[in-house]
Amino acid sequence: GAEQREKQYRAHRGFGDRRGGVISARTYFYADEAKCDQHMETFLRCIDASGGSSEDGFSAIKLTALGRPQFLLQFSEVLVKWRRFFHQMAAEQGQAGRAALEMKLEAEKLQEALANLGIATKAESQNWFTGENLGVSGTVDLLDWNSLIDSRTKLSKLLLVPNMQTGQLEPLLSRFTEEEDLQMKRMLQRMDILAKRATEKGVRLMVDAEQSYFQPAISRLTLEMQRRFNRDRAVIFNTYQCYLKEAYDNVTVDVELSRREGWHFGTKLVRGAYMEQERERAAQIGYEDPINPTYEKTNEMYHRCLDYILEEIKHSRKANVMVASHNEDTVKFTLRRMMDLGIHPSEKKVCFGQLLGMCDQITFPLGE
Repeated sequence: GAEQREKQYRAHRGFGDRRGGVISARTYFYADEAKCDQHMETFLRCIDASGGSSEDGFSAIKLTALGRPQFLLQFSEVLVKWRRFFHQMAAEQGQAGRAALEMKLEAEKLQEALANLGIATKAESQNWFTGENLGVSGTVDLLDWNSLIDSRTKLSKLLLVPNMQTGQLEPLLSRFTEEEDLQMKRMLQRMDILAKRATEKGVRLMVDAEQSYFQPAISRLTLEMQRRFNRDRAVIFNTYQCYLKEAYDNVTVDVELSRREGWHFGTKLVRGAYMEQERERAAQIGYEDPINPTYEKTNEMYHRCLDYILEEIKHSRKANVMVASHNEDTVKFTLRRMMDLGIHPSEKKVCFGQLLGMCDQITFPLGE
């Protein structure tokens, strides 16, 4: 099955050392479960220290420190293939080129596609739509699609993906071994322990972004923590890398989900730390470079994502952003937009983080 895997999500010996071309980000390698427990204990001590030294402090974690990265690779590929399937169906309905949230599938055609793939009979999928309160408008958007897939196919367990050529659901890999299944569960348990401690200590927990081939899974697992822990305030912060071509779509889809479900959106915006490695890997292995083509395009993406979140703060007061940048123009842009939108520093909805080698981070709420 390895040859049927997408190139971006295969493990490659030449890039086994993820430090290659990366001088500004801490890297963790999987040794064993005991080492992951040690990392978790270190993160817990950091959370305790942050909670004891300031009000509404921050602490950062990396998911590759908490479990075997292979799981993140596999889960990322599953998520990407299901999302690509949605986009392909949207293109077949004449919606190619639209923004992610503007694509809406006709529910009846979607039900026919699900039946053709053997996922469910048309009668079964009609019951799903009724039970999930989806498709009441006659259409299904990307968030509806994610919800439907989550509740019905248990992707993290089965790792099934649609094959548009054969019209069948196929396993991405063989099922996890018992030990691999335990490794996956332990990673989720460690995340849960850290999130609970952060909540108890009044600390905002930032989940760092990592290489693009891990990031879909990292973002999805972080999203699940936000759903649980961000009900009353933003405790869990996801990180969005604005040098990625898909950054704006990722931000807008997740903000919209927070609106629909009523939890507080928390984000750290960065430009990104893995550009040289990402580009070299894409060129050598043979897949599309995920990085914006120029520095200027990355700046545009950063300000576009930031402005979208600031507008959300203005309208709902349930979004929070850390502007993790030492770019002077970006800081000035943020301050100007805050004044325009009436976002006062005392609300502590906007924070700034000046990055010192990505390993040592100074953060402070604006105005303090």
